[in-house]
Amino acid sequence: MRTIATVNHKGGSGKTTTAVSLSAALAETGRRVLLIDLDPQASASAWVSAPTESRALLDALLGGARLSDAVHHTGTPGLDIVPSSMWLLGAERRLAEIRAGEGRLAQLIGDLPDRWDYLVVDCPPALGALTANALASVEELLIPVEAHVMAVAGLVQLLRGVEAARERVNPRLRVTGIVMCRVDSRTRHGPEVVERLRGRFGELVCSTVIRENVRLAECPSFRKPITQYDPRCSGAIDYRSLACEVIAQEVRHAPTA
Repeated sequence: MRTIATVNHKGGSGKTTTAVSLSAALAETGRRVLLIDLDPQASASAWVSAPTESRALLDALLGGARLSDAVHHTGTPGLDIVPSSMWLLGAERRLAEIRAGEGRLAQLIGDLPDRWDYLVVDCPPALGALTANALASVEELLIPVEAHVMAVAGLVQLLRGVEAARERVNPRLRVTGIVMCRVDSRTRHGPEVVERLRGRFGELVCSTVIRENVRLAECPSFRKPITQYDPRCSGAIDYRSLACEVIAQEVRHAPTA
């Protein structure tokens, strides 16, 4: 099972949109996907009509409950979710206080049944204890970045935090891609920022860019991923393209004999 977290400590970067839309696009190809909503705002959970008042994830992180008991099916074939809730707000302080608290999610993921091909974690827009748990538990990071010049400085800071997590708790952690989101090709600014990041970070920047698309902004209100809400719009096309990029990397993760 490939484990990927979408992470960015800046709000409005397209993090949750990428987590939900990529998960749905992967499921559309026949992959079995488990999405873990680690954000107390529970936006990903609400997006796919999962319950947003359950404390099951909190009980798993802080108690003896199993993560598999918190899994819910969604209306998207092949996509399951561990929903979040405001209860997770209490996890930040308590995870920071307990011994080996930053490794709790990794333990829970390790006990999951062999039922999914991909596990995608949607992190909170902050570098707190919950995000630290995600960094300690996954092997890959997908970093959505808004196509704005101010996002570049924040990305550098985030990559420093990733390097620190790799050295301290998770040597397997690596950035699998930087995804440029909300790219408005009608202006010069968006494409210029994309080229600037390609010049600085090279192949880490995904070939796919997520274009500005009003349908992407609408679909959470209708509780459907973009691939179901408007399958032919540019947002659905772009996230299918991103899914193809991610799938093309599967050979790197195939088990060796």
